[in-house]
Amino acid sequence: MSIDKSKTDQILAKYEELTGTMSDPAVASNPDVYLRYSKEMGAIAPQVEAIRKYESCETEIDGLLEMLSDMGSEDSEMRELANAELSDAKARRDLLEHEIMLYVMTQDPRDMRSVIMEIRAGAGGEESALFAADLLKMYRGYAAIRGFTVNVIDSTDTELGGFKEIVFEVEGPRAYSRLKFESGVHRVQRVPVTESGGRVHTSTATVAVLPKADPTDVDINDRDLKIDRFRASGAGGQHINKTSSAIRITHLPTGLVVQCQDERSQIKNKDKAMAVLESRLWALARNSDSSRENDERKSQVGTGDRSERIRTYNYHQGRVTDHRIGLTLYRLDDVLAGDLDEIIDALTLAQAAGEA
Repeated sequence: MSIDKSKTDQILAKYEELTGTMSDPAVASNPDVYLRYSKEMGAIAPQVEAIRKYESCETEIDGLLEMLSDMGSEDSEMRELANAELSDAKARRDLLEHEIMLYVMTQDPRDMRSVIMEIRAGAGGEESALFAADLLKMYRGYAAIRGFTVNVIDSTDTELGGFKEIVFEVEGPRAYSRLKFESGVHRVQRVPVTESGGRVHTSTATVAVLPKADPTDVDINDRDLKIDRFRASGAGGQHINKTSSAIRITHLPTGLVVQCQDERSQIKNKDKAMAVLESRLWALARNSDSSRENDERKSQVGTGDRSERIRTYNYHQGRVTDHRIGLTLYRLDDVLAGDLDEIIDALTLAQAAGEA
């Protein structure tokens, strides 16, 4: 599989177009418009940098090959140096080619978006809730590696520090392109902290990923909203906030219910809850038949049954297996710390090849 030059040319042309637009005094004097174009430009800047480095490598390789063809047999030392440089340049080119292919294979226009993620404990009781907390740590680690920001929106925790469910935003350019493959049932095989006999148990947690909507993506009538205010509570129902700052929003036409109790500010909680509601409504609006979207979301989350899984984390073997592409890595600790790029890159390439 090689790079499609027409697509890289489109990316470079788009970047040049944005550069010209942002230099327009009318745009520069309008903060909202300038910010929108600035975000768009920032999102494709890494792609442009990779393409330019790739083109530079190609030029360097051509020059070295020409130099080697002109050398005489007596220039053995210079030939050795040139071959070493050629090998290094080809290695850099191959890495850049892989990176660019991941960029240009993107077909979903939602890939540039931030995401709303939901993790819910599945089969396994308290152990599945603890596993949900481990998945959250994994995504926090991945966000730190990629330069994304994680904002918790709502959570229901347990006495042992697990989560029955947690909803959070991962904010950053191309977050959806990197995290969309995480949707599904994740399975863990390990000895639970609650197990006195040392037996290995299998538990699950479910993950759903939604691209974050902009307010302009959906039209929400205030009359269609029922807003309830209540006190935020911690594990075991203990109140952690003496004021009614938590927000629950019900969208009456669809029956969708979202809530946020993470912030002490009622206004901030409302803003976060609205972001989740907008994303869910936008997901419904993308399909003429809303039941099809519901089916899609159910297929992402599944029932939490142990047999429905996209990935298994086996602690005894130090193994992570992604069942969709048959990829197994024996570095569980690294993956749980957030080192997900090898898995995500493989899934992206498999999807482009029609294998995932």
